[in-house]
Amino acid sequence: MTEPAWDLYQSLHAVLQTGSLSSAARRRGLTQPTLGRHIEALEQQLGAPLFLRSPRGLTPTDLAVGLGSHLDEMAAAAATALRDASGAADGHKGVVRLTVSEVVGVEVMPDVLTSFRRKHPDIDIELTLSNHNEDLTRREADIAVRMARPTQNSLVARKVGVLEFGFYATPDYLERCGVPQTFDDLDDHTLIGYDRREISVPGGLDIGRPITRDLFALRTDNDVAQLAALKAGFGIGACQHRVGRRSGLVQVLPGTFSFELETWIAMHENLKGVRRMRLMFDHLAETLTQVCAESRS
Repeated sequence: MTEPAWDLYQSLHAVLQTGSLSSAARRRGLTQPTLGRHIEALEQQLGAPLFLRSPRGLTPTDLAVGLGSHLDEMAAAAATALRDASGAADGHKGVVRLTVSEVVGVEVMPDVLTSFRRKHPDIDIELTLSNHNEDLTRREADIAVRMARPTQNSLVARKVGVLEFGFYATPDYLERCGVPQTFDDLDDHTLIGYDRREISVPGGLDIGRPITRDLFALRTDNDVAQLAALKAGFGIGACQHRVGRRSGLVQVLPGTFSFELETWIAMHENLKGVRRMRLMFDHLAETLTQVCAESRS
C-alpha cells in the first residue's frame, strides 16, 4: 500500500479541527471538491472510512479520532519548522509564537507587542490566548507568559513579579446596589464567577465560606467574558488591580479581599541562542515587570 501524502493528512486534520469540508477547505485555501477528494483518497489508501456522513454533517470514525492526536503533533512540528526556517537566514527576522492567558492577551499584550514591533519590524508574532499551559517542550509555542512557576527542567524561566487581584465593580453598579462592607454583605449582591472550572490560587481564597459556583449569578469559565460583564456593570467580580483602575472600576472590600499570582516568562532552553527569541524574551521581561509593578494595590 502506498503511504498517503502529507497533503492528504493535512486535509484530514483540517476537517477534524473545523468539523466540515467547507470550513476545512477555507482554512487550507482549497476548493471544497478538492478537499473532499483528499478525504476520499485517504480513505481508499487506508482501506476504511474516516467519517460517517449524514444530513447533520460529518462524524469522525474511531480511525479518524485515533489519527487526530498524531496529526496534532505533526501539525505542531510542521509549524515549528516553518517558524525556525523563517528566521534561519537572519536572526532579526522570522516568527515568534507566544502563548498567554486570556485576560493578559487582551488587556496587557496589545501595548507590549506594539512597542516590540516598533523596535523590531521584521519579526512577526503569533499569539495564542489560553489558560491552558501549552507544552513548550513540544514547541506548541516558543515563549509563554504563565501565572505559575514552570516546572519542566528543560525551560529557561524568569519571574517578573506578581499580579495582584481584588474585587471590583462599576461606579454605577455600586450606586444602584450599595457598597458591601463585609463578606456577609456579598449575599445581597450580584457576583460574577466560574462555571465548571474551579478557582485555583496558591494558598486558596477566603471569603468566610466555601467558594462554589452557586454563589455566582453569572457563571463562565472564560475570563475575558467575566471581565466584559464586570465592565458592563453586571455585578462584582475579581480583577487585576491595574486593569480595574484603567477601566474606571472601583475596588470593593479593599484591605479585606485580595490575592496574587506569580508571573513568569518561559521558553525552551534550546531557543535561548536564537536572537529573535531572546529579543522577545527580554522585551517581555522588561515590560511585564512594569505591568506587575503597576498591579500593586
